[in-house]
Amino acid sequence: MSERTALITGATGAVGAAVVDAMAQSGWHVVATWVAPEERERMPEREGLELVQADLLHEREVSDAVTRAAFGPGGLRAVVNLVGGYRAGAPLHETSLEDFEKLFRLNLRPTFLVTRAAVPFMLDAGGGSIVCVSARAAVQPFGGAVGYVSSKAAVLAFAQAVAADYRDQGVRCNAVLPSVVDTPANRRAQPDADHSRWVAPAEIAGVIRFLCSDESAPVSGAAVPVYGRA
Repeated sequence: MSERTALITGATGAVGAAVVDAMAQSGWHVVATWVAPEERERMPEREGLELVQADLLHEREVSDAVTRAAFGPGGLRAVVNLVGGYRAGAPLHETSLEDFEKLFRLNLRPTFLVTRAAVPFMLDAGGGSIVCVSARAAVQPFGGAVGYVSSKAAVLAFAQAVAADYRDQGVRCNAVLPSVVDTPANRRAQPDADHSRWVAPAEIAGVIRFLCSDESAPVSGAAVPVYGRA
């Protein structure tokens, strides 16, 4: 895989950093996106890693980032869509349209724009793998998070639709569905929870790395549970 390039969005978060490590250690050339300066500071330079500033809510910046990845070693052969967010706390009748739409914009728009821009390059390169991040809540909803649950369900449906579009052309698309991820932010938010039951970023990264690899070639359209023991 030393002659293949992977584009990883949301690479400066806890899961993103773990995915960058996993992919780089497997010999991938990694192009990783960042937005704010403080995010860039969390990503030390390393061999085989390109850091690209891009706001993935905007088509032009998405196009520039994807094109740069497409001219990496071996062409663009993997895309990992990690940009997303969480907000909960109110039932449906107390949820504003603005808050509801904001979660779709954050969780689905970058995944749509990046995947749409990447597919033509992946077809030219002879195929590849796309991984999207949905959530356990997409298939096991909980109360008070209608925007989050709905937008993550949309990400799952999007991944499966992409898989159906390109199943005969060598471009695969799968989704991983984490439960609660063991991050410092989640520990602060839930200090009394049993953190040992949560899924670690490195464990999620291992699954994503597999889905990007040739070993997972028969797999497309899957919704892969990554729950830990939660």
